[in-house]
Amino acid sequence: MFVLSWISCLALWITGCAGYRLGPTSGVAAGSKTVQVNFFRNETPEPRLIEAVGNSLRRTLQQEGTFRLNTHGSGDVVLDGVITEFRREELSFQPKDVITVRDYALHLGVQVKAVERGTDKVLLERLIWGRTTIRAGGDLPSAERQALPLLAEDFAKKVTALLVDGAW
Repeated sequence: MFVLSWISCLALWITGCAGYRLGPTSGVAAGSKTVQVNFFRNETPEPRLIEAVGNSLRRTLQQEGTFRLNTHGSGDVVLDGVITEFRREELSFQPKDVITVRDYALHLGVQVKAVERGTDKVLLERLIWGRTTIRAGGDLPSAERQALPLLAEDFAKKVTALLVDGAW
């Protein structure tokens, strides 16, 4: 009786884990392709966007593990981008003051292009948005500066997901 219950538990465990997949979801072996992330061009008046976006994108790609980061200019995939928009949008106002904004949403629009080196096949070319919220408080520029890494990280996660799980 003990052996029979042990075998049935083992069978349930094995069938329950059959749908789980370890490693990259794209079918590409982890680390088999390299990606080169070039510096993006900033067409907005907002300073410090290039560094935040580049650092977040490199870190997210490394953490995901499908691609190896190549910094010497010979990656299998070359990633370029143009930061086209940085804007804030009012989300909520002070409870007793309908003029003073309390919370903002920050939006970052980047035109991204990923090209396969050698074949020049375009793997990804589209406008990708990052978004985060901030509490304005008394100093909006400081709040925006502190939220910039979160905004860049949201953008980087979206780009990484499109590169890794894309239909190319």
